[in-house]
Amino acid sequence: MSVLCYHAVDPCWSSPLAVTPEDFEVQLAWLARTRDVVPLAVALDHMDGRGRLPRGMVALTFDDGFAQLEEHVFPALARHRLPATVFLVAATLTPEGQPVDWVDTPPQWPLETLSVDQVLAAAEQGVDLQSHTWSHPRLTELDADECRAEMSRSRELLSDLLHRSVDHVAYPRGLHDAQARRAAQEAGYTHGFALPESHEDPGPYAVPRVGVWPGNGTLAVRAKTMPEYLPVRHSRVFPALRSVVRKVRP
Repeated sequence: MSVLCYHAVDPCWSSPLAVTPEDFEVQLAWLARTRDVVPLAVALDHMDGRGRLPRGMVALTFDDGFAQLEEHVFPALARHRLPATVFLVAATLTPEGQPVDWVDTPPQWPLETLSVDQVLAAAEQGVDLQSHTWSHPRLTELDADECRAEMSRSRELLSDLLHRSVDHVAYPRGLHDAQARRAAQEAGYTHGFALPESHEDPGPYAVPRVGVWPGNGTLAVRAKTMPEYLPVRHSRVFPALRSVVRKVRP
C-alpha cells in the first residue's frame, strides 16, 4: 500500500490520531530520500486494480483538517518539497462552524480545525484540499438521503470556496458500504478513500490507504509504503510479524 493517511501532528496530544512533530520530521525526511512522493491525483493515475501503486511511489493524505497542520505539517512539507492532500470537514468552514465532536480520544483542550483563511492560504501554497464529508458522521449508520446530503453539501461548499472541482472524498473513520459508495458517485466525486482494517475489495470508491500512527518508525513506514503491505496486513500471520517488528524497530 502506498497512500498514507495521517490525522494530527501534535507535540502534546496523546492520542492514536497524533504523531509527534519529531517523528513526523523523521518520516518525511526518509520519504523524501527514498520514495517518489507524488500528488494524490498522480497516484490515482498509476494505481492498479488492486489499489496498489508502482514500487516506490507514495501519496500523503491528512484527514480532518486539524488546525495543527498549519504549524507542524505545512512547513515540514514545504521544507522537504513534498505534495499532500488534506481532507476537510466542510461544516467546520461555515459561519456557524462545527465543534470537533467526532474524536474518541480528545485532549483536555478544545480541538480546532483550519479556518477559511488558513484553508485558502494552504491552497495558495499548493496543498491539495478535498472532502471529508459535511459533518464527519459514521456513514454506515445513515439512511440514503442523509448519506447523499453529507456527500453533496460538502462538495458544493468546498468547490465554491476553492473555485474548482472537488473530486475526492475520504470516508470518516474509513467506514463505507455500498450506500456510501453510491452516494459518493452520485454526488460527483470520482474517488472515495477508505482506511481498511480487514480485507476490502478495492475500487474507485474504495481506494485503500494505510494509517500512520504514534510510534511508527522508519521501519514501519517502509513496510507501509510497499505494495505487499495490505495483503500481509490482512493475513493471519500479521499479528506475529507485528510483534517481531515492535521488538526490533528503532
